[in-house]
Amino acid sequence: MSAAEPEPGAVTTPTEGAIRKAMWRLLPLLGLCYLLNYVDRVNVGFASVTMRPDLGLSATAYGLGAGLFFIGYFFFEVPSNVILHRVGARLWIARIMISWGIIASATAFVQGPTSFYVVRFLLGFAEAGFFPGIILYLTYWFPRVQRARVVALFFLAVPLSSVVGGPLSGLLIDHGEGVLGFDAGWRFMFFLEGLPAFLLGIVVLFVLPDRPRKARWLRREEAAALEDTIAREDAAEVPHAPGLRAALADRRVIALSVVYFGVVFGLYVLAFFLPQVVDELSTSLSATVIGLVTAIPYAVAAVVMVVVARSSDRTGERVLHVAVPVLLGAAAVAVALYLDSPALVIAAVTVCACGVFAAIPVIWQLPPTFLTGVGAAAGIALINSFGNLSGFVGPYLTGWLEDLTGSLRAGMWCVAGFMTLSAVIVLLLGRSVREAGRPAAAGAGGGGDRLVAPDHPGTRPPRHVTRTDWSAE
Repeated sequence: MSAAEPEPGAVTTPTEGAIRKAMWRLLPLLGLCYLLNYVDRVNVGFASVTMRPDLGLSATAYGLGAGLFFIGYFFFEVPSNVILHRVGARLWIARIMISWGIIASATAFVQGPTSFYVVRFLLGFAEAGFFPGIILYLTYWFPRVQRARVVALFFLAVPLSSVVGGPLSGLLIDHGEGVLGFDAGWRFMFFLEGLPAFLLGIVVLFVLPDRPRKARWLRREEAAALEDTIAREDAAEVPHAPGLRAALADRRVIALSVVYFGVVFGLYVLAFFLPQVVDELSTSLSATVIGLVTAIPYAVAAVVMVVVARSSDRTGERVLHVAVPVLLGAAAVAVALYLDSPALVIAAVTVCACGVFAAIPVIWQLPPTFLTGVGAAAGIALINSFGNLSGFVGPYLTGWLEDLTGSLRAGMWCVAGFMTLSAVIVLLLGRSVREAGRPAAAGAGGGGDRLVAPDHPGTRPPRHVTRTDWSAE
């Protein structure tokens, strides 16, 4: 039983009390922030059906514009996360949210391909650092044994953004024409959906504590106990923390960047092109109905993601909890568009979504096994920024393949290939780490495992996991 789930009637320790309060005080706020973040990032997918003809965008031009977001995102990601580590999460996350809200609303005023490209690039520049910043921020608040499920609960914002944001975006597109003087529903949708991020950014500026010791809702002994627990874990897990340059050059960081690239490739292609897939299956559907249908895979994936994350925390196993879901998702997306029944297509896409979402929270438990401090800030940001370049490559490449072949099938095969590559790399990485660690583990009597959560309460390492070290070779 985890520290966040004490037995009924048990007296909680100061650390357990702090964790429970942090779960309730931080995760709902951060989850709402990320929900708005993701809605503003991918609502261009729901707008595409009507926006493309209005602006005269080909599939390739649309894919380029949708993907330019990630170029701006890539170049400012690492600097943004390092700044957050130094100035604090409260100030920097508020800055990110306020600026992205303004730019997201400005998308309503694009007039052609060029202005569409500029706004998408600036939106990525403004949002850079938000997700890796939150991943880093959560390491300040939660011990390692809880983090996969905590990240999964936070990441629920992504499938929920599609469950909520899809129908909402479709409704605004269908009924927004003429409202506030906008000549198209998609313009009204962009304008309205950017405002909540701006307003919530102001709230974050006043209510988000940088560290446990700055939280007014924690008793002094609770904050001290929690920070001491996490500091002791970090010192035991990463006794020699790498600096910024060493972290960016670490081969494990580079390998995980490639892994994350392939997984996120599947995520963003789902976000940008799933509405078009549904629209092609039935040309008589309204934007509202398309939004409702596209919400199905994400609703199922949300449940599967939490279950897999809890399993990974409970067993301490990470590698297979990444590789197996990703391989299943790759197989599903490869065959999806060869199915005749719309219901079967949605079922296959749902399996793909489950695979992608199940893997992501577990992936983020690997970097902290060899990174802390400014090295963690830089390494996590690099993994996320490189991974999110697939958000540029994915829409552009699949859009180009659609223009070239007249079908989405070639693009979906490309997605499946990248996802398979990710699964293979994480399996090879885990295998090489286990083999490198066997002599040391034998000599130390089964020393500390960096693939298994340290000091896991009441749990011994799974038999199939060799206790090893993510040490650089």
